[in-house]
Amino acid sequence: MRVGLYARTSTADKGQDPELQLKDLRAYAHARGWKVFGEYVDIGESGSKDKRPQLDRLMEDARKRRIDGISVWKLDRFGRSLKSLVTTLEELRSLGVQFASFTESLDSLLLREGRWLISSVSLPSLSGT
Repeated sequence: MRVGLYARTSTADKGQDPELQLKDLRAYAHARGWKVFGEYVDIGESGSKDKRPQLDRLMEDARKRRIDGISVWKLDRFGRSLKSLVTTLEELRSLGVQFASFTESLDSLLLREGRWLISSVSLPSLSGT
């Protein structure tokens, strides 16, 4: 399976290092036998923005079927708005792209009938805005 690894930091100048996220994601992918297609890193980008340069590139690669899955360090690195997160995950599902979150230990959020299992996952860090 070809995966895109996505990392994000909110600030560029406060000591946040996306390499800490990527290190875990690389090991996670390796342990599962996944091939890393690319690393997509947004630095100094708010998670509340729907448009982020590297997230946009990642989603474009998903739409073009260049990747089979996306792995993130934590759900709030992927998006802070629950509405946006659910919409994006639904799009990935419709594309047949799998999704995994490292810190929440979510290798698959799909139920048998193909619905995202977001409501039963505790997401206290998501603001809902």
